[in-house]
Amino acid sequence: MNLLLDSHIVLWWLSDDKRLSRKAHWLIERADEVFVSAATTWELVVKASLGKLRMPEGFLEVVEEQGFTHLPITPLHALAVRSLPWHHRDPFDRILLAQATVQGLGLVSGNEALAPYGIFVIRV
Repeated sequence: MNLLLDSHIVLWWLSDDKRLSRKAHWLIERADEVFVSAATTWELVVKASLGKLRMPEGFLEVVEEQGFTHLPITPLHALAVRSLPWHHRDPFDRILLAQATVQGLGLVSGNEALAPYGIFVIRV
């Protein structure tokens, strides 16, 4: 199984945060490939610049050291957002949903607002 990690999941993984469930931890460890979207990097940079969180130093390298793969945003991902119903309006979450749909990935997230989309969302 291939997984895409929501922004908070990446931070929880990197900081060994106890909010990351055993199930999510187990699935991430055993996934064939784990992706971190360019949208996640973008979201974290925006929030860090606003003082809402601290990003790990050398974030891109740290993600790669974990064995995760950076997932760029492609025009196909952007177009797939158009077909998503408006259950949730957060643009970062919507592009993650589109990427998961287009790429056939399980999305690991603690965000309950993503459940109505009907894709494979692994809630923590």
